[in-house]
Amino acid sequence: MNANGILFLDEVDSTNTYLKSLLEQQPDLSEGTMVCSDFQTSGHGQVGNSWESERGANLIFSILLYPHSILPSEQFYISQAISLGIVDFLTSYCQLHDVSIKWPNDIYWKNKKICGILIEHFISGHLIENTIAGIGININQKVFKSNAPNPVSVHLINGKTYDIKDAASVVWRFVFSRYLQLLENKRELIRTDYFSLLYRKEGFHKYLDENGIFLAKIIDVQETGILVLLTDKGEKRKYAFKEVEYQLEK
Repeated sequence: MNANGILFLDEVDSTNTYLKSLLEQQPDLSEGTMVCSDFQTSGHGQVGNSWESERGANLIFSILLYPHSILPSEQFYISQAISLGIVDFLTSYCQLHDVSIKWPNDIYWKNKKICGILIEHFISGHLIENTIAGIGININQKVFKSNAPNPVSVHLINGKTYDIKDAASVVWRFVFSRYLQLLENKRELIRTDYFSLLYRKEGFHKYLDENGIFLAKIIDVQETGILVLLTDKGEKRKYAFKEVEYQLEK
């Protein structure tokens, strides 16, 4: 583990699983500990989605947090803060434009996915005991072979190749900076920044729910993470995660 608390590994089943195991062995593991791996044999995303990553080409990591001051009902703030940290990293360090957050926490460049985030909270009573955020950012990958509909990497956007260990240290600083804003109770700032960066925030777009495809625009994301849409017929609809899908243009 380096001076910044980042452990670099050649290969793991998943960085989230490895970090959870490490925490079981070392209950006093420092907040901000980060596990970064060249390759995951069982990398996954939200609700069983897989994550394709070429060995050594991308940033694959998990970060340990102890957000004891955040109530379980407020956990979406953690997701927002982490998402904003990734956007900060991509716009500042990688100098990308047109980066947005596809609700709830996928990171997009234009209409393509550049980062996936899987957050696991471990709740004890009325407290979040700890949080492990698993993050995959496509950095240097040149070819994507899976059937994922719209992947992209930083390299495919700007042609640059990055040192992964250097990028890991930088992204840690950006994510932790946003997390500290949350601990400093700057919640309105986080909510405002998150909403301003939402993918398809402007105008009407196609969505799919259990009743079919419809046109709507985003009018709010509630503190609990509920997405609020206004249809082109003037109907307000609210959705939890996985209850509605964006319909992506081909």
